[in-house]
Amino acid sequence: MACFLCTRIILPFLQVLAGMDKRPGNLDTFGYQNNAGMDEIKKIETVRHYNDFIGVDTLHPLVSVVNFNEVPAVLYFRMFMGLYAVFLKNIKCGDMMYGCNPYDYEDGTLVFVSPGQVYGIDSKGVAVKPSGYALVFHPDLIKGTDLGKKIKDYAFFSYAVREALHLSKKERQTIVDALEKIGAEIALNIDKHSKTLIASNIELLLNYCMRFYDRQFITRSNVNRDILMQFEQLLDDYFKSGKAHTLGTPSVAYCAEQLHLSANYFGDLIKKETGCTALDYIQHKTIDEAKTRLFDTTRSINDVSFDLGFKYQQHFTRLFKQKTGMTPFEYRNAG
Repeated sequence: MACFLCTRIILPFLQVLAGMDKRPGNLDTFGYQNNAGMDEIKKIETVRHYNDFIGVDTLHPLVSVVNFNEVPAVLYFRMFMGLYAVFLKNIKCGDMMYGCNPYDYEDGTLVFVSPGQVYGIDSKGVAVKPSGYALVFHPDLIKGTDLGKKIKDYAFFSYAVREALHLSKKERQTIVDALEKIGAEIALNIDKHSKTLIASNIELLLNYCMRFYDRQFITRSNVNRDILMQFEQLLDDYFKSGKAHTLGTPSVAYCAEQLHLSANYFGDLIKKETGCTALDYIQHKTIDEAKTRLFDTTRSINDVSFDLGFKYQQHFTRLFKQKTGMTPFEYRNAG
């Protein structure tokens, strides 16, 4: 029964949370589904909009920490977010499954949303009482701060829901403590120090998230190695099938899509596993393939270039020399 609830209720709940579920729907003010405007997506552009929608007070115009224990049960809603958001969702019904594999931890899951994304909740018609926390903040809060300059470095804001951060009990407590500290600062009267202190505490929270993601990449090394093997096979098949000739050289975005990963998560995973970027890995594989094909003297260097997906031979020559120290012509004659 526990696994049924996880796979049929909580997993869809998280999938919609990251904007992956595109089914129509609409809610009244308290999050209960009504029959009108089923294709409506509610636009949330300010912290007050978000707070009013879920029914909590607004203590600061640019940032809010929400305790979901204070929010009514929900069935369905969808929001277009103009805000940054970090959602800590508690999981209380046994192991949560992704495909055939259980998640590493069941004490809490962090999902990140950035401005321009759609997120929501769909509990399949079963009223669900949310549990956990939300941190939402407007981009204006961090303008002119150190965090504003570095926010793009937190790539997990572009990860998909299946790439969420799964916390141990100790890690979850660290996150809760950080959220409560931000909440306590928000509850104070706003003064000239408020923006700096709140932004600094949010930055501290996000830095903890980066640390915990690094841990997650390490603890899932077996899964990551499987993905690396699939990546290698994907590139082999790409060149053998002739796709490079018609589609061009393989891109990071293409490979990530084929492996059912977001481009940012895929890039971070490859960097952690190999020490090089996904693009470097693709280029290395392309040059290895080029070396093999250059030994076939019945094919001109221009033919090899086009077969590998290069639109212009000079681009192929430039990359080959950059990676090997020789031009394709020099490499062929050296062999």
